[in-house]
Amino acid sequence: MSFRSWIRRLGVALVALVLSIGPSVSPVYAVEDVRKVGVVSFGLFGDQDVFRSEATGAAQVVADRFETGSVDVQYNSKRGGSATIEALARSLQVAANRLDAEKDVLFLILTSHGSPDGLVIKAGRLTQTLTPSRLADMLAKTGVRHKVVVISACYSGVFIPRLANPDVLVITAADANHPSFGCQDKAKWTYFGDAFFNVALRQALSLKDAFLDARLLVRKRELREQFDPSNPLMAGGANVQPLLAARR
Repeated sequence: MSFRSWIRRLGVALVALVLSIGPSVSPVYAVEDVRKVGVVSFGLFGDQDVFRSEATGAAQVVADRFETGSVDVQYNSKRGGSATIEALARSLQVAANRLDAEKDVLFLILTSHGSPDGLVIKAGRLTQTLTPSRLADMLAKTGVRHKVVVISACYSGVFIPRLANPDVLVITAADANHPSFGCQDKAKWTYFGDAFFNVALRQALSLKDAFLDARLLVRKRELREQFDPSNPLMAGGANVQPLLAARR
């Protein structure tokens, strides 16, 4: 066999090997690594503009950090608004209908005043209370398995017992017994919203890292201003966190 014939046969063998291996590798990577995130963000208390600002800014940060699908931001004002309990239920369902129920992630952001009973909704003359049980029912009806819920409000830890489980990651600005801070009318962020969304999540590669950084930032600010600790909390989500590696 001549040297030229040997080279020709070797080239044919290498081409055949590449064709046999290539199709079995690349499609698996594409299917398993793509996770879409549907974002719903509501500013519930219309009498203070900070909640509109925070709902809008937080949704944008999440959209920048993850592979998002639909993004729905609604908020209330002193004159009224669309961010009601009924609107939230509809918005969650619409977002869920655009997601793969097993593969994708539904990301809910709620910002408002809170109490041990739940979140205050104020839209013009309309006043409502979103309770942990009511929110749990809404989320269950979406049919989406993996969810993230971030609640920026006083006493927001009251939502954790009803919401958190391995498929639902819950992050709150405070525990069930303490207020959170920074809800001045002209502010762009609350203390927790600023620390978590505006600072930590812009840089961190995971929600856990962002939460740990934000909790430290909030505590330093509270100590500096001589406030009692709000004790931000994170619970559940063991099956969710591996799906949400932020884009660099």
